[in-house]
Amino acid sequence: MKLIVGLGNPGAKYEKTRHNIGFMIIDALAEQWGIKLNQSKYNGLYGAGTVAGEKVVLLKPLTYMNLSGEAIAPLAKFYKIGLEDIAIIYDDLDLPRGKIRLRQKGSAGGHNGMKSAIQHLGGDGFNRIRVGIGRPEGRIPVPDYVLTNFGIEEQAVMTDAVKKSVEACEQWLKEPFLKVMNTYNG
Repeated sequence: MKLIVGLGNPGAKYEKTRHNIGFMIIDALAEQWGIKLNQSKYNGLYGAGTVAGEKVVLLKPLTYMNLSGEAIAPLAKFYKIGLEDIAIIYDDLDLPRGKIRLRQKGSAGGHNGMKSAIQHLGGDGFNRIRVGIGRPEGRIPVPDYVLTNFGIEEQAVMTDAVKKSVEACEQWLKEPFLKVMNTYNG
């Protein structure tokens, strides 16, 4: 069984913001795989299904970004999913817009949602799909930047990033995450 988590903030106000790229990818996975995100428990919105012979749980924490681990850990515990079978998808300021980078473990890299996940899961040995949103131009403060919507000129590259992230998740259901990393980090 695999748990795939997309980080973001709940509510229409944040729906299309840079910080919600994880939610956008979970929505794309749910649509592609026919999984309804209709269960609400453990401070999250989730759904389960079987894809490529693998049971999969998709989760959107509803705790707001900085407390994401409060939703991830109880759901992982309920389903008895180990760290190696969890993938968390989130925005990354240090990657160029639209670039995806996969990792098997590591630090939070300054991302508060990941700090919470590591704290509540009790370790950093879970998989990650980082989606580049780039750094703000000019003097826009980072907290303001991550809560802005993608501009029209960014739409195509971000749509492609969502597509690649979905493909990476699908490959992970069939192959070890390390092999998926080699495919997408090349």
